[in-house]
Amino acid sequence: MNAVSNRKPDYERLLRKAGVRVTRPRKVIVGILTQSDDHPDALEIFKRAVAIDKTISLSTVYRTMKLLESMGAIHRHAFEGGPSRFEQAGGDHHDHLIDLDTGDVIEFKSDRIEQLQDEIARALGYEIIHHRLELYGRKKKSSG
Repeated sequence: MNAVSNRKPDYERLLRKAGVRVTRPRKVIVGILTQSDDHPDALEIFKRAVAIDKTISLSTVYRTMKLLESMGAIHRHAFEGGPSRFEQAGGDHHDHLIDLDTGDVIEFKSDRIEQLQDEIARALGYEIIHHRLELYGRKKKSSG
């Protein structure tokens, strides 16, 4: 299993390039995304944002996330049993393991899994264009 490399996009540059004003609330929100190593949902982003600037509203967070998603700067994940989560676009391909007890999302990369998926697709006469693998589980209890 390999570690996942996450390059952080320059959100402010992307917003300016799209002709969108970089307001203070947007700066705070993209700052949170840039510093984030997890997969926060909109409410978690909002909580982090109001700790920095109490004037930021939840609707501003939703609008900003929708804008960034439409620009391809972030990806929205609708993991089972929870709200949509967000992560930066543009990093290395990886898969996700979702802890059913804590809701934690663990990124992982496995060359063996990638090779097996390619072999299966090839055997069925397909070429994989895109895929997403989500594993759901619980941490094993240590016996002792």
